[in-house]
Amino acid sequence: MKIAFMFPGQGAQSVGMGQDLYEKYEEVRNIYEIASKISGKDIAQISFNSTIEELSKTENTQLAIATMSLGILKILEKNNIKPEITVGLSLGEYPALISGGYLNVEDGIKLLKRRGYLMGTKVVPGNYSMAAVIGLDSTKIEEICKEISEKGMFIVPANYNYSGQTVISGEENAINLAMDILKENGAKRVLKLQTGGPFHTAKLNEAKELYKEELAKAKFNKENIKAQVIKNIDGTFYNKQDDMVDILSKHIISPVRFDKAIKTMQDNDIDTYVEIGPGKTLTGFIKKENKESNVININSVESLENFIETINNA
Repeated sequence: MKIAFMFPGQGAQSVGMGQDLYEKYEEVRNIYEIASKISGKDIAQISFNSTIEELSKTENTQLAIATMSLGILKILEKNNIKPEITVGLSLGEYPALISGGYLNVEDGIKLLKRRGYLMGTKVVPGNYSMAAVIGLDSTKIEEICKEISEKGMFIVPANYNYSGQTVISGEENAINLAMDILKENGAKRVLKLQTGGPFHTAKLNEAKELYKEELAKAKFNKENIKAQVIKNIDGTFYNKQDDMVDILSKHIISPVRFDKAIKTMQDNDIDTYVEIGPGKTLTGFIKKENKESNVININSVESLENFIETINNA
């Protein structure tokens, strides 16, 4: 069995996520305590008892999702369950780097605290929107975005989720125009998303530059790593020569290439894809590429214990 651990990003959150895990496992509670102490936020309170509006604030969401994922990861590590490859979607890259041994938990939480704040506040003012484009080749989507941009409106691809879905981000009027043009050009569906921020675009350039200062304080380990980690920025593996500060700061303004990450996992013969954290977004992407893929979601005590039992029996 060749396992990949996958960690979700913003949009997977829901009020109450991780509460049963928190109540059952002391190790999970310890992760929440560490995250709360470092961030100055009560992550358990935000995750279990706040409103969806409060939880969905970028500075809260990034910490809450990562903390839940890291709590589950701690139990898997306790049971000596290890992946061959780890990967995350946007903020999920940080639990992936921790799982792979590149970062410790404390530095990861410090980085996500700063990252979430900067991405939520250091944005060029504007009226932004995002839309998922389904069933149209990404090169065609890029062409249409470029044509609209040449008319003086801001619009770019922000997330390449899998071969059949790309998320575009931009000014509200540009997204509205693009939705009609994309449908005319053969897109099966174009869906406006709840998330409105221009994440992974040049509109966050100030956030990128300020984030470098925080990244420079972190200690990145490149020796004796525990698993290979796939970069969001290009879908390749991190290596010893990589400039982590440069890559992770550029990640804020660069498209997420989860489509390439899927290809990398397939090329490396991964046969079991395990999504660790809230929601089922990433396993959904995997199944869209190959319906026969063995996908597992760990987002509750029951699913965690079932997975541990499956591995032990194997």
